[in-house]
Amino acid sequence: MTSSGPHTNRLAQATSPYLLQHQHNPVDWWQWGPDALAEAKRSNRPILLSVGYAACHWCHVMAHESFENEATAAVMNDLFVNIKVDREERPDIDQIYMNALHILGEQGGWPLTMFLTPSAEPVWGGTYFPPVSKFGRHAFTDILREVSRMFKEEPDKIEQNRAALLARLATKARPEGKVTFGLKELDNAAKQVGNMFDGVNGGLRGAPKFPQPFILEMLWRAWQRTGDVKFFETVEHSLDRMCEGGIYDHLGGGFSRYSVDERWLVPHFEKMLYDNALLLELLALAWQRSGNELFRTRARETVEWLAREMTTPDGAFAASLDADSEGEEGKFYVWSENEIIELIGPEAAGFFARFYDVTHDGNFEGHTILNRLKAPPRAHADEERLAALRAILLDARAGRVRPSLDDKVLADWNGLMIAALTNAAVVFGEPAWIAMAWRAFDFIATSMTKNDRLGHSYRAGTLLFPGLASDFTAMIRAAIALHEATGDHALLEQALIWQRALDAHYADRDTGGYYWSADDAGDLLLRPHSTADDATPNPNSVAAQNLVRLAVLSGDDKWRDRADRLMETIIAASAQNLLGHVALLNALDLRLRGAETVVTGLDSDALAQAALKLPFIDRIVLRAPTANALPITHPARDKIAAAPNAAFVCVGERCSLPVTNADQLAELIREMRRVP
Repeated sequence: MTSSGPHTNRLAQATSPYLLQHQHNPVDWWQWGPDALAEAKRSNRPILLSVGYAACHWCHVMAHESFENEATAAVMNDLFVNIKVDREERPDIDQIYMNALHILGEQGGWPLTMFLTPSAEPVWGGTYFPPVSKFGRHAFTDILREVSRMFKEEPDKIEQNRAALLARLATKARPEGKVTFGLKELDNAAKQVGNMFDGVNGGLRGAPKFPQPFILEMLWRAWQRTGDVKFFETVEHSLDRMCEGGIYDHLGGGFSRYSVDERWLVPHFEKMLYDNALLLELLALAWQRSGNELFRTRARETVEWLAREMTTPDGAFAASLDADSEGEEGKFYVWSENEIIELIGPEAAGFFARFYDVTHDGNFEGHTILNRLKAPPRAHADEERLAALRAILLDARAGRVRPSLDDKVLADWNGLMIAALTNAAVVFGEPAWIAMAWRAFDFIATSMTKNDRLGHSYRAGTLLFPGLASDFTAMIRAAIALHEATGDHALLEQALIWQRALDAHYADRDTGGYYWSADDAGDLLLRPHSTADDATPNPNSVAAQNLVRLAVLSGDDKWRDRADRLMETIIAASAQNLLGHVALLNALDLRLRGAETVVTGLDSDALAQAALKLPFIDRIVLRAPTANALPITHPARDKIAAAPNAAFVCVGERCSLPVTNADQLAELIREMRRVP
């Protein structure tokens, strides 16, 4: 069962920066695809599947320890067909085999290391494996030899494991009965989640701490529904601690992926596009409610970071920044007291140290992670001086060896950021942010599409096609956000084109939900069908919100019917795991209490702007200057005739009389939402 011919690493032809990082490994790597799968069957060797991503610290560690090691690579090459996958480029593949790992009772994470039959069926796996046995973990080469031995000597055991895994992977949860879930249940779920939060440090209790933007949005919505200020205080406190902690880059802007400690002090230094998109929206919402200037400042600094470090020459947004530079995690970001003194002098350094936790011994492995978790009160003059000193340090930091940039353009993550920029621009009155969003949207709509279908990943002139359900749902959401903000009707038409393509190629006719992969994606063992949130909202949850909005904007109730079926089916099947479906609960909140506002007439810009200034997560704004701006069947055409230059508001299947005074709009919606 050994391979024939010379060993060849085939990753030099890849476009993914993560795969290219492995192109010089002595491992006989294949990219996922028909050729690799055919080789496994031809040689009758099991597959070793290794899944990671460019900003993954422990992926780098395992690569250095094992994949760059000639002896380990020789064992891998002799016994397995080795396939390397970038989970950001192929999340559909990642999800299939991560689910298999969970079924095996193992904790998931990356790097993901799975052993498959020559037919790509999962048998066993894990995450990081050390090169030598330690802390109760077996050495990687010992595992390689044992798995290979089982394939050769105990094929019956392999078959039993494979059959059981496939049966469980292919089984879809089906509701045994009707599950009723409404506003009361949403409130109860929010109370349960709120009790899990850390009252001192914010965020969910314990460590590591992830930002959890879906959950914070859930609590924000609960405050809106109930008026219980404790929900908002939990959100505001958590955001405040993140904004002041080391998880935020106080010099360059932007948030790291998570904090390894419970105080938000020590980040895992990688920066992901999606985290910053979701947090940008939360900062805008929180500032709208509280006027806390910290949130506006962090939003502005994050967009400046996006423009400076994450925007491609085409105007789209890169995927991530690595945690490591010069082989050391966080080296680019940390400081010593002496470095700061040399740059700004002893007196200014002493002033700066008081506010940013700079000490001789440091707060992280002898170094200092800048943070303001314990900073004293600051006057306006202090802030101005600190800003000037930060600029000096940022300029000096620019001369260091930078972490590598994963500059591939992912349609789904870009969609999240395009919507975030647009929504935050409306809140903060920043038209330049909408221009940034427009440029990225235009690139994806032109360079990452074929006819009416999206691709997933673009780099170096190569488009990975077809896209995933997440690409469609995120870009539909982006198109809707831009349409609502600008009134450009072509954006709504594009959203509808993509929604129809999503329905045509990704829909699960049995449940009303969506598969991750297209019906013509031919290189997968099966079509993944997860409904739970991951680091990004599940595409079914994003689709549910999109469908609710499209029903209003297009005037076609079939979209709302589809949203209802999708939500009812998934909630019924997921009643025991609601925490994993928070984004879907947020979609249900929009469905039940979203404010639908139709603004009619040519002289109604004040009304439209007042409607847009309402919190974007639970308002839908349709501009109808004339009847000709709407489809012939759109019900809003009658409103134009009845009362031009007015706003018509509906909340939870109840509509108001027309409003002509922009100052009255927000109060009217609050009144309509008030629980009797």
